[in-house]
Amino acid sequence: MAQKRVFQISTPRGTLYQTKGQNGTVKARLEWNPEFGQKKAQAFSKAQEFIDSECLRYCDPLTPRRTGYLIKSGQLGTVIGSGEMNYLAPYARRQYYENSGSGGGKRGKLWFERMKAAKKETIKKGVANVVKDN
Repeated sequence: MAQKRVFQISTPRGTLYQTKGQNGTVKARLEWNPEFGQKKAQAFSKAQEFIDSECLRYCDPLTPRRTGYLIKSGQLGTVIGSGEMNYLAPYARRQYYENSGSGGGKRGKLWFERMKAAKKETIKKGVANVVKDN
């Protein structure tokens, strides 16, 4: 029994075929693009790496600094691409929640929350470009 192709829809994720048989039956078949999942996973991984590195970069001028060890502990404790920022200094938690911000400037407590409020849209635009390019 010969089948006649009625229509086809193609997307980057795959292709949908609909065929009509001689007896009037309609069949639909979906073929997934085998490369789609891997390409998207790579794009999302690059996006997460971008977000992590930008968060560290934008937190730097807001993080309390006496010797620079707290900032370095964040750079050493964060695995770029993991989606987590970890500050390894034993006093990091206390500084994050209790630092009085003495010494002037923008440095002080809740540096990630303050960075997020100020730079969220900039990071979102940057990550959109990263995902678009992949």
